[in-house]
Amino acid sequence: MSLHPYLRPLADQFASHADAAQAAAMKAYLKDNFPFYGIKTPDRRALLRAHIEEHGAPAGEELPAIARSAWQQPQRELHHVGLDLLMKAAKKFTPEHLPLVEQLITTKSWWDTVDALAIHVAGPILKRDLKERKAWNKRWSMSDNMWLIRTSIIFQARYKEDTDRAMLFATIERHAAHPDFFIRKAIGWSLRELVATDPKAVKDFVRTHTLSPLSVREALRKIP
Repeated sequence: MSLHPYLRPLADQFASHADAAQAAAMKAYLKDNFPFYGIKTPDRRALLRAHIEEHGAPAGEELPAIARSAWQQPQRELHHVGLDLLMKAAKKFTPEHLPLVEQLITTKSWWDTVDALAIHVAGPILKRDLKERKAWNKRWSMSDNMWLIRTSIIFQARYKEDTDRAMLFATIERHAAHPDFFIRKAIGWSLRELVATDPKAVKDFVRTHTLSPLSVREALRKIP
């Protein structure tokens, strides 16, 4: 996909700020999955802010096309530009945006984009709509895609006292024996987030269910 016109000046700025040594280190950090310009997160976001000041924020109806275009580019920084723009607009999104979120979660997937999409884009949408929350949780939890399974486990991570415990626990039970590191880590992480508002529920769940050592360790990390 060609680069969306809104992104072209920003991509030029990224190219002019490229750092080959930093790019190599960043690529290695993400297990050589993606090439980079070599722009650290604070600098990338500063360039994006300057771009928005000059060109304005993208219109809401253009944002899906801009995000998809960003994701189709090779450099990881552009994927994160699409992500940052979506996160800024997430409060205005509706369940109609969830197919886009799912598409991006399953495109060029790695924890750095998947987790932010799950928690900061899908999370706010689904917090406002219980019916959709149940439907999408079921869809993702029953998926064969590991990143969608991870999404079903962590999307409530910022819900605090509004966490649907029954939904979370049922999702964890379904995947408690999953062999993948990212799923086991997500299970522990989601339980650890719940500790802040309901430590007893977490302790009771861990005590009465068979979880991987990684999941248990992560879940109980903040409990004395």
